[in-house]
Amino acid sequence: MHELSIAMSIVELAEEEAQRRGSPQVTAVHLQLGALSGVVKDALLSCYDIACEGTRLQNSRLVVEEVPVVIFCDRCRAERPVESAQSFCCAECKAPALAVLRGKEIQVVALEIEECVPNPA
Repeated sequence: MHELSIAMSIVELAEEEAQRRGSPQVTAVHLQLGALSGVVKDALLSCYDIACEGTRLQNSRLVVEEVPVVIFCDRCRAERPVESAQSFCCAECKAPALAVLRGKEIQVVALEIEECVPNPA
């Protein structure tokens, strides 16, 4: 299950950023997950909880935004969604797609972290 290694990478990246900012806790990680990424969302969510154990992300949420497949249609000269992930044709004119613009990504786009409040002197 490669979702566990992906979850561990997400946790590692978030921990590094939280440490860099001096934050004791990450409360949420926002992720864009493309339909063609090859990652099963439910498996990733399950693995995320395991990967977070004992880290500053423990009890945090993984918020997944699913990104649909978008192609560039040469006939329409525009970005278009596809009808299905099995058929890479323009949803408008039905022409076959030559370029996939979105839908392959696995990208952390935001972190929700607790801010450190300095102790008054």
